[in-house]
Amino acid sequence: MRRSRITAYVTSLLLAVGLALTGAATAQASQTAAATGYVALGDSYSSGVGAGSYISSSGDCKRSTKAYPYLWAASHSPSSFDFTACSGARTGDVLANQLSPLNTGTGLVSISIGGNDAGFSDVMTTCVLQSESSCLSRIATARAYVDSTLPGKLDSVYSAITSRAPSAHVVVLGYPRFYQLSGSCIAGLSETERSAINGAADYLDSAIAKRAAAHGFTFGDVRTTFTGHEICSGSAWLHSVNWLNIGESYHPTAAGHSGGYLPVFTAGA
Repeated sequence: MRRSRITAYVTSLLLAVGLALTGAATAQASQTAAATGYVALGDSYSSGVGAGSYISSSGDCKRSTKAYPYLWAASHSPSSFDFTACSGARTGDVLANQLSPLNTGTGLVSISIGGNDAGFSDVMTTCVLQSESSCLSRIATARAYVDSTLPGKLDSVYSAITSRAPSAHVVVLGYPRFYQLSGSCIAGLSETERSAINGAADYLDSAIAKRAAAHGFTFGDVRTTFTGHEICSGSAWLHSVNWLNIGESYHPTAAGHSGGYLPVFTAGA
């Protein structure tokens, strides 16, 4: 009788372990099956404007082989890689032009979007060319837009991604702060303007992170990796004003993608 109880206990234990292992294997197989393709969506911070080595067929979208999506795909070899991020893209452009590669076999999606909707380019143009008061006023307008309008636009994009690629793990990348305060810059914007621009980046990132979390997405905060590599740091991973190629101004360099964006995306993926 005693041996019977021991035998029954051992049998139950082995059965429980077997079920646990089977469950783990099934979950792993399911995860592997889902992660069959990678789609990179978004704006110029994902396409790689500022990193150089642009893919000729990408035209004005300026997709770079040194951008973080391309670097990740090269090192992880997903079964498929679709790179539709485009310079200048707003939320509406993502919805209209970038989502076609998404499907039930898409396992991973990356996206950076929202900066152009909030008027990033106009903010910087105003701050560089006009007075400090005009700069601060334009930043206040951008912050108001982030409060009133941007969340709904982000929701539309994020919902569309989930609808088209329900099995995908989605990583939403944020934006870096532009300036190291009390840094090495001796000309250009005032410290007040630089501080306000950094604050606007924080404000935008907070809004994006909140909407990403609401959709069950992962938010990748690049402000940590860019710390010490902002403009005025002496080791910048961001272009300042580039008068020879104005479109690259305030965008990450190749080092910004490999050292700033790639590690954050890899950790989130």
